[in-house]
Amino acid sequence: MQVQNHREDTHTVLAQAGIFDSGLGGLTVVRALRERAPSLPIFYMADTARFPYGERMAEEVEERVVAVGQSLVDRGCTILVVACNTASSAALDRLRAELPVPIVGMEPPLKPAVAESMTGKVIVLTTVGTAKGDRLARLEAEHAMGVMVHTVPMPGLADLIENGLVRDQRVFTMLDDATRGPVESGADAVALGCTHYGFIEVVLRSVLPDHVAVIDAADAVARRTLAVLSEEGQLLTTGSPQPINYDVTGNRQDFSVAIGRLREMGEFLPDLVDIRALPIKEER
Repeated sequence: MQVQNHREDTHTVLAQAGIFDSGLGGLTVVRALRERAPSLPIFYMADTARFPYGERMAEEVEERVVAVGQSLVDRGCTILVVACNTASSAALDRLRAELPVPIVGMEPPLKPAVAESMTGKVIVLTTVGTAKGDRLARLEAEHAMGVMVHTVPMPGLADLIENGLVRDQRVFTMLDDATRGPVESGADAVALGCTHYGFIEVVLRSVLPDHVAVIDAADAVARRTLAVLSEEGQLLTTGSPQPINYDVTGNRQDFSVAIGRLREMGEFLPDLVDIRALPIKEER
């Protein structure tokens, strides 16, 4: 992940991270970042009015992501984390060209999956949008020479997770159907190519043989975010962890219910406070 340096002077900047996704999937990154930097102020934007990005045209996703990113900058965020593989594939270059803050993006953890594999056969579970995107193709060309990569789009899986249905029988069935063939042919590593999928890792491990590794990118993105803050000279505040402020562009009640379901299923999530942020302005 490349990040431009945006320091133009020597005044002190207190870091505030803006993290966004089309739904609750990006909270896997929020969770990882909060564990590593408890006092970092975080604002999370769930763009549920456009969920799921992964099943929309790349051009539409690009325009929307730039608008969401600008709204977070307007709100005072000093670094943005695009916690969505589809959004990163569609808009990361444009975000970095147009916005005045450093940008950290997501990509399917294909490289670590290849490094983990002993058989040279790996699985990448993705959304339809990520499977079609140039970013995954570039990753495969750069890091998977001589490796068999089974890219498996998972339409509908993010929808179940977005509704908090992470232990639904349909999730078990979809994951078993998606991985059984590649695993039987020797695949021994699975890369999670959507931030939503971090919430079904327990289910995924239950349908996989013990020797198959599961790789999620959330912690790596959290570590990269903190490294960029250090490189940019942005300071972390000290003190007790504060609740994470968030906003939702779609149905607020549905989002809250899904969060409750995740917690009931044993998923740890930091304290969240629902606030209404600045409106998102899109060019017409």
